[in-house]
Amino acid sequence: MLIPILAPVLAAALAVQAAPAPTTPESAPLSQENRALLRCAAAFALVAQGQVAGDPQAKAWPDLSVRGMEFFVRAMAQLMDETGRDRAGIAALVNGEAQALTASGDVTKVMPSCLLMLEAAQL
Repeated sequence: MLIPILAPVLAAALAVQAAPAPTTPESAPLSQENRALLRCAAAFALVAQGQVAGDPQAKAWPDLSVRGMEFFVRAMAQLMDETGRDRAGIAALVNGEAQALTASGDVTKVMPSCLLMLEAAQL
């Protein structure tokens, strides 16, 4: 089950692809850069969800409703292109990462480096 905010965000992100990426029996493993993209995209979605819900911890971070969404969309498209995974494969990856971040409570730990990545992306 997708975390509530991730379902519409993921749908929007994956809609940018005109045709599904080809799926190979052995999709490429995630590089360190791909893992960082995935982790930050999931963290941005979780923080954005918290901001909408009025969570004080989430509101302590910069507003991610626009820039975080754009990062998420671009990251998901890049992951599809670089790994050969299809939409379902990317959805499973981002959902798993969001669940892991939530379970471990690591969102606040990764946000500083993710915000640096967001700035580097010039979004």
